[in-house]
Amino acid sequence: MIVGHKKQREFLEKKHKLNQLSHAYLFTGAEGIGKKTLALEFAELIGCRFPDLLVIKSINSESSIKNKKDSLEIDIGQVRDALNFLSYKSYNGGFKVVIVDDAERMNVEAQNCFLKTLEEPKGNTLIILVSSKPDMLLPTIFSRCQTLKFFRPKDLPKNVERQEKEEEILKELIPIINSNLADKFKYVKSIDFEEQDLREILEVMQRYFRKFLMAEIEAGKPVGKIKNIINLIEDLNSRFLFTNANPKLALEILLMEV
Repeated sequence: MIVGHKKQREFLEKKHKLNQLSHAYLFTGAEGIGKKTLALEFAELIGCRFPDLLVIKSINSESSIKNKKDSLEIDIGQVRDALNFLSYKSYNGGFKVVIVDDAERMNVEAQNCFLKTLEEPKGNTLIILVSSKPDMLLPTIFSRCQTLKFFRPKDLPKNVERQEKEEEILKELIPIINSNLADKFKYVKSIDFEEQDLREILEVMQRYFRKFLMAEIEAGKPVGKIKNIINLIEDLNSRFLFTNANPKLALEILLMEV
């Protein structure tokens, strides 16, 4: 049982009892707060169980030998498998449910493949997209799902290991941000991108500059450059999810602008 999210759970239960469930939901909110867990619990609540439940996760889009974490994505083949899964009648006579974890990792082809099913669902099917970055989904996907927002419960324990890693990244980044180009390139060269996920660096930088932005706004200082940096981070993050962007080059481009 997950911690918190009482309102979201009660909302879904009520819709189910009234036979008013939408055919597609988008669960949005920060990472690690139980969105997917609630999706799984709700599938069980409405009587969906194996083999009528399918969970789609991101896979390595390149050679498994390289095992590059940064190339994780959800491709069109996985979506086609999901649509084929939904085309068959329920084994248990109830709902067939597809849960797409980290839905923003669907590449453009995969998202477009999903559109027709989202527009014209068949039978007792339920699709739940789970995403901490819904702005990276195509607007056409976003508009065809009912959005349910999730917030961090007050009693949810923090991921200490993740927090410590992010603090370590920030500790390394701050002096680099304020250094010259030679030091910035040296820093990028020192990173093993098969071990270090570029997205983690981008997320740490994004939070850092958002806090910086708020401080500068409160101080009445110009913030145009900071906004441009934040937009660049978001753009690089998007490109990195949907293309085979070079992580070294992407970080070099970003650090040249800060």
